[in-house]
Amino acid sequence: MKGWTLTFTLAVVFGLCVGPFYWLAMAATHSTADIFSWPPKFYPGDQLAANTAQLEESIGLMRVLGNTLYVAVVQTAGAIVVSLLAGYAFAKFSFKGRNLFFVLLLSTLVIPGGVTIIPIFEMMNDLGLIDSYPALILPSLSVPFGIFLMRQSLLAIPDELLDAARVDGAGELRVLWRVVVPVMRPVLAALAVFLFLGAWNDFLWPLIALRTPEMYTLPVALATLQGLARTDFGQVMVGTAISSLPMMILFLVLQRQFISGLLAGATKG
Repeated sequence: MKGWTLTFTLAVVFGLCVGPFYWLAMAATHSTADIFSWPPKFYPGDQLAANTAQLEESIGLMRVLGNTLYVAVVQTAGAIVVSLLAGYAFAKFSFKGRNLFFVLLLSTLVIPGGVTIIPIFEMMNDLGLIDSYPALILPSLSVPFGIFLMRQSLLAIPDELLDAARVDGAGELRVLWRVVVPVMRPVLAALAVFLFLGAWNDFLWPLIALRTPEMYTLPVALATLQGLARTDFGQVMVGTAISSLPMMILFLVLQRQFISGLLAGATKG
């Protein structure tokens, strides 16, 4: 009886998790009228090609996907590099004011993101970067949570291991690349998933920083489909389904490292 209860519970949880994605995929193949019809249609329709063609015509789907992928990849890679270097400095180097700087860094975690939008906008505007991809990428390179995660993970690496590499003549960057990065790979993968998810789904800041429709990212472009009088939800569903695919693929590729990164230290000792 206990086994059946567990199986039923897992089936319900699975349905609650997968059900919305299944309905989204099915809705993308129907017209707006069919999406809101009753009873709901939980089977594939014949409007997927038409909805995709209309979406391409409305927002330039391939261009928007390219914009979003470029921003997300560059932003994620840059943030990982900055987080790793800063975390390495906080964890393995002694310098005056280290603890104070780290506390100040952690204090920024409690500041709501909306509070920083106006100062960041003013900075980007003064630099002449508004309506450009650097305006989206540069403010997101410093991620306090990423630096904190790297620092805490690097503390677990013995200093003797790094000293041995230095004695063999390796410089700090070589030590970081040859010794630290292989050990930190699961944590880096977990951080990459979180950062890429945030960059891919970011809506508010690209909406403020971008002016040219040709430079829109996918969330901003999809928002333009919502009209005052009528919204073609077939197009919206196709765009939303497509926007979900990269995250699913990324998680499937990095799932082993992602889970290992989340559990890092749980079995320590």
